[in-house]
Amino acid sequence: MTLLHSGQSQTKLLAQYCDRTSGFSFSVLTRVFGENLERPMIEIIVVEDDEILRNSLAVLIDDTDGFSCVNTYQDCESAIENLEADLPDVILMDIELPGMSGIEGTAKIKQKLPEVEIIMLTIHEDNESVFESLRNGASGYLVKNIEPEALINAMREVKEGGAPMSMQIARMVTDSFRKNPPQKPLSSRQQMVLKKLCEGKSYQAIANELYISKATVKFHIKNIYETLQVTNKASAVRVATQEKLY
Repeated sequence: MTLLHSGQSQTKLLAQYCDRTSGFSFSVLTRVFGENLERPMIEIIVVEDDEILRNSLAVLIDDTDGFSCVNTYQDCESAIENLEADLPDVILMDIELPGMSGIEGTAKIKQKLPEVEIIMLTIHEDNESVFESLRNGASGYLVKNIEPEALINAMREVKEGGAPMSMQIARMVTDSFRKNPPQKPLSSRQQMVLKKLCEGKSYQAIANELYISKATVKFHIKNIYETLQVTNKASAVRVATQEKLY
């Protein structure tokens, strides 16, 4: 009996287990298993029906240290069918696809693999597409004219618990929040996490002080970002201060 899926390394499985269950960082793994333990790749799949763009994204990912494109698909149906074999960390998802749309596919993928991070990569910038994608579980929303370096940074950011968005999309989200501010947006636990975040505490420091795992802190912070309709720590702190949310 094997514990490894095809294409998975023991290093990645250890890192995933520690991050999702106990909150250990990769540095803890290296102290336990040795300094020569390789840092796990961020594994990506691309769902895009434009063959040239799909292949270009795969090359960009594979040519970047720390990233690996484990598969590409032209439709959601194929991506969902192979999801458990690929086990990606991050999915780059187009919206307008043959068959199932990327927005619908996002919801189905999050049902099957809740921990995967999905970044919408699209030409659509309308309110309905943005907010429906976020409601269905997307962690970020980028337009296709994004610079390659910015896209790599966005994939790294989302893996660290962030919610990357193109500037114009972030402005749209912020404007919507200003028009419809939440009345009681956060749970008591989220308020505690937000307070620590506003104090400048790191994810690990927050975890230690609240006696929860680092993975749980990331989960709370991602939900805080989504609830406040912000995309980064600075915006969350600004909204928390203005609205006196803790």
